[in-house]
Amino acid sequence: QVQLVESGGALVQAGGSLRLSCLVSGDIFSINALGWHRQAPGNQREVVAGITTGGRVTYPDSMKGRFTISRDNAKNTVYLQIDNLKPEDTAVYYCAAKKSTRFLLGSSYEYWGQGTQVTVSS
Repeated sequence: QVQLVESGGALVQAGGSLRLSCLVSGDIFSINALGWHRQAPGNQREVVAGITTGGRVTYPDSMKGRFTISRDNAKNTVYLQIDNLKPEDTAVYYCAAKKSTRFLLGSSYEYWGQGTQVTVSS
């Protein structure tokens, strides 16, 4: 089993920045990729970014520019930097982990965290 715990969500003003963290524990050696997803009220969950343990990163076209995913393997932590926050970024942000390095922008992740709330005021 793998456990994921997100942190760093907050209420921020538009134009600000946030860095979300996700601590990974448990059977971490089975994990080869991590991703960040988000879900706004009334919307479907959408992928924000993905990263392999080897460092390969990928973003959907809609997320390129203001979102940066990174990881610190020594700390078993993956981060999501969000810059120039906009009200439409308001959502619960989820960290997820998977064994495969394929389809990082899909939803086929085996493990999910509980999420952290990001609220952006205008």
